[in-house]
Amino acid sequence: MEIFARVVEARSFSGAARRLNMSASVVSKSVTRIERSLGVRLLNRTTRSISLTEIGREFYARCAHIVAAAEDAEAMTAGMQSAPRGTLKVNVPVSFGVLHIVPALAELLAVYPELHVDMTLNDREVQLAEEGYDVAVMIAAEPRATLVARKLAPIRQALCAAPVYLRRHGTPASVAALAQHNCIVFSRLGPERHWHFEGAGGRASVEVNGALRLDNENAVRQAALAGCGIALLPTYIVGGDLQQGALRVVLPEYKAAETALYATYLPNRYLAAKVRVFVDYLVARFGPSPGWDALRRTPAAANPRAGDERPAAAAGAR
Repeated sequence: MEIFARVVEARSFSGAARRLNMSASVVSKSVTRIERSLGVRLLNRTTRSISLTEIGREFYARCAHIVAAAEDAEAMTAGMQSAPRGTLKVNVPVSFGVLHIVPALAELLAVYPELHVDMTLNDREVQLAEEGYDVAVMIAAEPRATLVARKLAPIRQALCAAPVYLRRHGTPASVAALAQHNCIVFSRLGPERHWHFEGAGGRASVEVNGALRLDNENAVRQAALAGCGIALLPTYIVGGDLQQGALRVVLPEYKAAETALYATYLPNRYLAAKVRVFVDYLVARFGPSPGWDALRRTPAAANPRAGDERPAAAAGAR
């Protein structure tokens, strides 16, 4: 089962052989022997690649659990549970990972010199067992019920614009007024152009329009900083800009839906030390009041309509 699991994770017999310190022929024969014993084909083989059959995916998921449990038991008896070491395979969202997790690794690795981190950055939802990840950090309203999830931090949205844009086009006085402004749309959220908010008067929605649709949050931030329009972005991306005054909060009395940052991992009775220390470190570093949400308390930040912007009635920037 371990050999089969390593073949799937390496996507080749030779890669699994190197990881297991075996010959490729021994690895191939072992997988063939499993298939004959089960009476099913687990892998589709070509001269260039291998892929899982449908029943192979199900079998791998169970093998991965069994192999992980065996490794945990071995690690526990060898004392590895008390001293984090080995390679931790992690997946994190691209923007959040680049801005906040990668810069945090230096301190973690300094404390645990025998720990090695193999991190991938992408925004898709990965399959922990099938893809061999120890931890997946994700932004979601709710994580999958089949995983153990630790909440690392709240994820809040900020409606914001550069002072130069507000001077030129005025500051919207209501959610409905956003329809008359250039709004920078983050296209990865789908074709819908509606922004939804909660305020003292209840829920409010508006169909936004603008000259820019971008599929990268950092690109949306750069466009907002350049004065291209009003953006709705996570505060972990624009928190520093808001604190420095490069961007200003628009309609602070309205809030967009809040999600959360989670660290998810497979349910094991004995949690590997490398997973535990990584997750505990992120919880302590970010916490319920992350630094990117500490908005600068100045009159201009508290009242984004202060200053020399023209009134909302003058706004007409589509």
